[in-house]
Amino acid sequence: MSIEGAPESYLAADSIEPQPPAHKNSRVRFIVYLVLVTALGLIIWQIYKNQKQNAANSASQAAALMGRPVPVQVAAAAEMPMPIFLTALGTVTPYMSVTVKARVSGELEPVKFTEGQQVRQGETILVIDPRPYKAALDQAKGTLLHDQALLKNAQAEFARYKALFDAGVVSKEAMEADEAAQGQYQGAIASDKAAIEAAQLQLDWCTIHSPISGKIGLRLVDPGNIITANTTNLVVINQYQPIAVYFTLPEDELPQVLGKLGAEKRLSVEAYDQGDTQKLATGTLLTADNQIDTTTGTAKLKAVFDNQDQALFPNQFVNIHLVMEERPNALVVPSAAIQSGNQGSFVWVVDTDAAKKSSTARMQPVKVALAEGQVTILDSGLQPGQQVVVDGADRLRPGQIVLASAARQRGGQPAGQAAAGQGAGQSGGGPFAAPRAASGQGRPGAPAGDKDNGNHQKKEQQ
Repeated sequence: MSIEGAPESYLAADSIEPQPPAHKNSRVRFIVYLVLVTALGLIIWQIYKNQKQNAANSASQAAALMGRPVPVQVAAAAEMPMPIFLTALGTVTPYMSVTVKARVSGELEPVKFTEGQQVRQGETILVIDPRPYKAALDQAKGTLLHDQALLKNAQAEFARYKALFDAGVVSKEAMEADEAAQGQYQGAIASDKAAIEAAQLQLDWCTIHSPISGKIGLRLVDPGNIITANTTNLVVINQYQPIAVYFTLPEDELPQVLGKLGAEKRLSVEAYDQGDTQKLATGTLLTADNQIDTTTGTAKLKAVFDNQDQALFPNQFVNIHLVMEERPNALVVPSAAIQSGNQGSFVWVVDTDAAKKSSTARMQPVKVALAEGQVTILDSGLQPGQQVVVDGADRLRPGQIVLASAARQRGGQPAGQAAAGQGAGQSGGGPFAAPRAASGQGRPGAPAGDKDNGNHQKKEQQ
């Protein structure tokens, strides 16, 4: 609404709306911020309260579990004779192997052997049709008789001409010609005798004898075939008794092996199956090669086995244990008892309190000398007879009450009892069986465990 005659300044001031005060908006914002901070604080407090409650519940559960016995299986540490050895992968090779070939050509007659049988050196195994060579021998003998008759006639002629020359009837040239003819026939006879020897040799080669004693393989050519001299392979004969095994060792292990071989002249070698669990045979180290393979940095060694039971077979892969030392009173525990931590190797030892009639577990650092499959040789850390946990260690804490039972073998015999009656090289199926495959620690001088029990306990509590 306009007012006529009013000043312009008055009209402009009347048209502007009034504004709220500035301090009112600041108060509203402060209240909103306060509400948000309060709500966030309540949420954080509730989360902290829940976490504290959960921690308390976990602690109470852990305390309850600590008071509840944990079932474990234990075995006793024992002293027994044990070997310290080096391990390698070996290949069984015949001590001698012969591929039989014919030295003459001809038709192969029925063989004189059964495939897979044992043959003795010099035994007849194959025959080639001898008739062509017998005929050649007879022909050479006939030529010899012919030349011998000519020589006899030449000798008679020479005797007559010599008598006539002495009487002055014939010339010296005629007598010398008869003497030269006599020499020609003598040379022919010598050649005939050599031809007879060659023919006899060819005839003898028709009968093939075994060059070695061994086991004969599968027949490669059937009777009736025409074979070619020095070309056709007829059969392979391998000597099994004795038999050889070739294996390699790293060059840094070679000096100690050669030192032992030079001092003792005889190192025991054991051959195990591919699973490195069953011992197949025991032999001796024969020698090492005269050079190191530069491509692999290994040296080749040869061991010899009697192989009376024929447990080793040519081209068979075996695991070799080269025994470097025999420990008559080695302290051994099942390999399942060995645990690894940041501070080294340790075992869980079960201590029994007869007064309280309870058993508790504690961590015991040990120094490992050699791991031999299912058993481990210790240098220090335990005493014979101490009980170590072989099953159930993952649920243990230092001071944990345990319910211990003896670990058993497959046959049901307690492992600790079985260990007392077993020596190196025997078989067994339990956790404390005699030595088996050497693991990656199967070398003398394995890393020692840490002796700081407090560090182990701190690690486990964390």
